[in-house]
Amino acid sequence: MSGTGRVLVVGDVITDVVAVLAGPLASGSDTPAAIGFTGGGQAANTASWLAAQGVPVTLVGAVGDDAAGRDRVAELTAVGVDCVVERVAGCATGTVIVLTAGDERTMVTERGANVRLRPGQVDAALAGTPDAAHLHLSGYTLLDADSRPAGLRALAAARERGLTTSVDAASAAPLRSVGPAAFLTWVREVDLLLVNADEATVLAGGLDPLAQGRALVASAHRVVVKRGGAGATWVDRDATVAASPARRVAVLDVTGAGDAFAAGLLAAWLAGASPEAALDRATDLGAAAVSQIGARPVR
Repeated sequence: MSGTGRVLVVGDVITDVVAVLAGPLASGSDTPAAIGFTGGGQAANTASWLAAQGVPVTLVGAVGDDAAGRDRVAELTAVGVDCVVERVAGCATGTVIVLTAGDERTMVTERGANVRLRPGQVDAALAGTPDAAHLHLSGYTLLDADSRPAGLRALAAARERGLTTSVDAASAAPLRSVGPAAFLTWVREVDLLLVNADEATVLAGGLDPLAQGRALVASAHRVVVKRGGAGATWVDRDATVAASPARRVAVLDVTGAGDAFAAGLLAAWLAGASPEAALDRATDLGAAAVSQIGARPVR
């Protein structure tokens, strides 16, 4: 998408073990499933979907000094993502077991080397990408105490250099664990905060999406509440409100749908699109993601 400067994406690189269940999970017994191994991680997925749209993108992250780490970096490089990814000796590349059935998804996570991301690596990446215009941070980096200093440094350093910033809130359970007050302090004054319905409820209470967005713009300049099959809502401090209905598609796997949505939103918004047009682009990519197996764009 022309007109978009380089995006620096900071956060997790993961191996996804995706099990598409044939039916409800039979706890304590066997459930048939189609199982595959794919590249994953919120930041890596978003970077991949940005690259697929022709947006110049650099990923900052950490993997283990193992075969999985080498494979994940090679995959990203092959689709056009510039990688500033540290290989951490003595540490395994992160792995997520994803159990998915229709529009329901459960993840079992070992973040592995992702928790070893350090502030100095972020500073070096920013210094090495003078054409960067925007920094997008995966919320997982903030939600783990070990990687949090790197996430906080990423946002601070981006502001120091005049970049716009965005954060994807990542996941409701760890958000609940760290507490909404702490998280909203960490992301204060970011240009764009993305939350799904569950995350919005943790951060702003059990309100309707418009009310949640209006509550959250006290912390972020713009908020997008992703509601899956119900579409998405944009609210900003200029009292702009926009909504986009979801696309009606056959759902195969919701893994990475939010990451694709984020990439579509960023690509359009950074190129100067209106909130309505940015939401439409985001919803298109989210629909494409749920129509396939795995979290990355199909080549």
